[in-house]
Amino acid sequence: MAPLTTAASGDPSPRSGSSAKPSRPTGRRSASASSKRTSGSRLFRFDRGLGYRFVAGADEAGRGCLAGPLVAAAVLFDYETLTLSDRRSLSALNDSKQHTMEMRELLYPRVLRAAVRVSITSRCVRGIDERGLHKTNLAALSDTLRRVGVEGGIHLSDGFPVPATGFEQRHVVGGDATSAAIAAASVIAKVTRDRFMQRMEQRYPGWEFGAHVGYSTPEHRAAISKLGVSPLHRMSFQSMAYQQLAL
Repeated sequence: MAPLTTAASGDPSPRSGSSAKPSRPTGRRSASASSKRTSGSRLFRFDRGLGYRFVAGADEAGRGCLAGPLVAAAVLFDYETLTLSDRRSLSALNDSKQHTMEMRELLYPRVLRAAVRVSITSRCVRGIDERGLHKTNLAALSDTLRRVGVEGGIHLSDGFPVPATGFEQRHVVGGDATSAAIAAASVIAKVTRDRFMQRMEQRYPGWEFGAHVGYSTPEHRAAISKLGVSPLHRMSFQSMAYQQLAL
């Protein structure tokens, strides 16, 4: 099955140093190190345990942002052809929010190599304002799952049931920390969106989009108070950052 990558965008112009001697090894890794080492295998075990050859997962990035698009992605794994090398390369796979930007960038091409299909879609700010965030989110997740769908597979969404895709589907609460396919989709969605927002910093200087990628940080709210809103800001959000503005 040939890999498939699709994309659609409608955005407006969318140490610790220490002098102490290191302690002697005890023979056990720390809990956090062990968790990072085994997170991917745990997620892959969940997917395999579903009993399907093909497992697809969908997740989004940017749902809670003040600015920028909502990006959804779906990833399809074929568990008959997924190699041990692929699984080892994704041994750190987890919910993208648990990773640093550097780790997400490292995992991104590894997911693309391991997956048999990947789909990405973007929903623009004005579309979110017109249709509502939740409805927009569910439609985007459903669209990406449908694009990677395969008969006889299981198609998973993170958190919420999504509109029918024409394939067997299931929602998984906390799916991005449970399913390898959903976690892989979360990495693809997050990296794709972050890269877009970093580019938008050049188009809309002053709001520091490259730093907070649209989330409601103190710096972002201060920039809104000083500069007002940009074409990337979602006006349907009832944010404290907007209340002092004559919008």
